[in-house]
Amino acid sequence: MEKHDGKLGLLELIGLVVGSIIGGGVFNLMHDMAAGAGAGAIIIGWVITAIGMVMLALTFQNLTMKRPDLDAGVYSYAEAGFGKYMGFNSAWGYWLSAWLGNVGYATLLMSAVAYFLPIFGDGQNIWSILAASVILWACHFMILRGIESASFVNTIITIAKLIPIFLFLIIVLFAFKMNMFTSDFWFTPSGNFQFADVMKQAKSTMLVTVWVFIGIEGAVVFSGRARKRSDVGKATVLGIITVILIYMLVTLLSFGVMSRSGLAHLTQPAMANLLESLVGKWGSMVVNLGLIISVVGAWLSWTMFAGQLPYEAAKEGTFPKLFAKENKNGAPITSLTVTNVCVELFMFSYLITASAYNFFYSIASAAILIPYAFSAFYQLKYSVNDDHSSGRGRNITIGIISSIYACWLLFAAGANFLLLMSLLFAAGIPVYWILQKRDNKADKVFGPIEMAIAVLIVIAAVYTIYGLAVGKITF
Repeated sequence: MEKHDGKLGLLELIGLVVGSIIGGGVFNLMHDMAAGAGAGAIIIGWVITAIGMVMLALTFQNLTMKRPDLDAGVYSYAEAGFGKYMGFNSAWGYWLSAWLGNVGYATLLMSAVAYFLPIFGDGQNIWSILAASVILWACHFMILRGIESASFVNTIITIAKLIPIFLFLIIVLFAFKMNMFTSDFWFTPSGNFQFADVMKQAKSTMLVTVWVFIGIEGAVVFSGRARKRSDVGKATVLGIITVILIYMLVTLLSFGVMSRSGLAHLTQPAMANLLESLVGKWGSMVVNLGLIISVVGAWLSWTMFAGQLPYEAAKEGTFPKLFAKENKNGAPITSLTVTNVCVELFMFSYLITASAYNFFYSIASAAILIPYAFSAFYQLKYSVNDDHSSGRGRNITIGIISSIYACWLLFAAGANFLLLMSLLFAAGIPVYWILQKRDNKADKVFGPIEMAIAVLIVIAAVYTIYGLAVGKITF
């Protein structure tokens, strides 16, 4: 019998990538895409997304091999390339994105369970919060038993949640009609290809893919716990290719069984309602069960990520030292506890108002683009300045394409999201100041460029608060 070494193998790392990316979004993907684009523009959008996401995956793969000392990946690339403050902002944004996303998973999960048990209503009543709290702390104590134990469970859940998705794909493949797929293919006033209009539609699909692909960096976050360093890059690339194929098929095949307007008017979860229209009530039941399994798996993955990154950052002095504490099983006990207490508190905010979470989740979802962008920029910077290998030209190309794609994602997110992000990073400034002065004993907290960036963030945050107050900025 193989000796248990507390490390993660290739299958477990792939499970983390696929499991963290495929959450609840795939079950509503055809509706979200159809709301603003026709099949032609969606194909263009997926081609852009596939190229960009594979380049990001190759970026993570390359940096994992070139810089094995950067075990926390997502934040550490920003710090290595652009300084301590940029590293902190990446870690801060990623952490808030992770645990605020878990609040969303809680209500999404309970709304799916409500299909079978109506007592949970819309997933935001007291019964939903109590049930979600039980699941939250079950995940918590599972991870405290050891990261590798939780990742094994996550791998099993990932396989289980893919079954209803593949069942859906098989059914719609047999029901697919080419004449329906090509009907209103470009979704333009004239019915023909019009570049400006089609590209506007393609841009709207980017807004969807930004959210459904969060988690691409899953294996990199745990690179320090991988059994083999090379498995991290393999898991990232294999995981992203798997997810891209699933997403493309789920979206495009749906256009062959229902009109664009029909898909755009489906209620959540769209996949359940679409399958019910094809095979009856049992199809909706299967998909809702799949949604429950999928969200539980994604929730577990993101609980692991949300606890792991502050722990890694704290060991490097980028987060407060108390986050670096671990238990006898090597699990980040303080980081995980603080994270899940925050999730618990925000779940109770649903009893006051449903819009409170939407506000913070909108900011956090956009904020995760910052660590992605810095990773792409560092790939380019490192390849140009420090890479002397035979593959330097290839790596520079990867850096250029992934950097352009990262900037495109920020552009696609829109000005409102970027302004809302400033609130998030402005809130991190006092935390960074205290961290540098108390834990790191730094004489100087900000360099000239860092100070200028911090001032710009504060100005943007003040303007955003004003814009929200007078209704100029919405989310």
